[in-house]
Amino acid sequence: MAHPVVADLRIPVVAAPMFLVSGPDLVIAACRAGIVGSFPTQNARTAADLDEWMGTITDATQSDGSAPWAANLVTHSTNTRLADDLKLIAEYRPPVVITALGSPRPAIETVHAYGGIVIADVVNLSLAHKAAATGVDGMACIAAGAGGHTGYLSPFAFISAVRKMFDGLVIVGGGIADGHGVAGAVVAGADLVYVGTRFLATRESMAVDDYKRMVVEHGPDDLVISSAITGAPASWLRPSLAANGYDPNHLDAEQTVKNYDAASDSAATRWRDLWAAGQGLGAVDAVQSVADVVDTMAAEYDMSIASVQARLPSAAG
Repeated sequence: MAHPVVADLRIPVVAAPMFLVSGPDLVIAACRAGIVGSFPTQNARTAADLDEWMGTITDATQSDGSAPWAANLVTHSTNTRLADDLKLIAEYRPPVVITALGSPRPAIETVHAYGGIVIADVVNLSLAHKAAATGVDGMACIAAGAGGHTGYLSPFAFISAVRKMFDGLVIVGGGIADGHGVAGAVVAGADLVYVGTRFLATRESMAVDDYKRMVVEHGPDDLVISSAITGAPASWLRPSLAANGYDPNHLDAEQTVKNYDAASDSAATRWRDLWAAGQGLGAVDAVQSVADVVDTMAAEYDMSIASVQARLPSAAG
């Protein structure tokens, strides 16, 4: 039986939380299109802004049959706004809370108290084992090909390894940007799939027009993976690095200090001026609405699932 979060979705997709890109408009549009909409709480620059955003999302989605929404919470020790954000999570009760860049422990008690579920972002198996030990309800396995902070494992290898040691929800993300890829991940054992880059160039995205245009006009060969910008490996658009004075071929990460403080402008400035994307770039060929993207992905997904079913021995017999 499918998990309640998955059961009523049009397709098993989460519009992945993207720093300075995902906001209320994208979240609401995703939920209304039948997939999970999510956003990083840090995208709301103050706790007061976050209060307003959560109220807007709750009002727009709670009474019209929309899919669940998710708040993405940075639990790294440098995030001085963590306690304030947790208070708002307790007030607005997002059905799903996704923790990132730190242990999920700070969120579990708060979210479980109102019946929500906690998903931990993990980029390797060591972190997956640690997350499982905290009692999380699911894991978002960030694999090779993901935009922003990225992993290095194949999505298929990651799903297989986590399935062997964890019986909760398994979400995978990394270079999956169409319904065919979503179907492949589900057949491989994932419950849900993170799709980020495909939604970056939507009308509801908060990305500036030049950023969206760069995503449309470039492909996977135009990406650079480096920890030089934030202190953790991330996937950046090569033209964006060059436009901001970086040599994409010579990025020095040795002096980079990790800082994920929601109350600080330094992290936001890096991501505002330097643009990230994942290997799903090749699937983006125009700026569209979220609804149109989901329509296309749903048709692709149904086609692929039907193709798999047609190949089963029972179908042939």
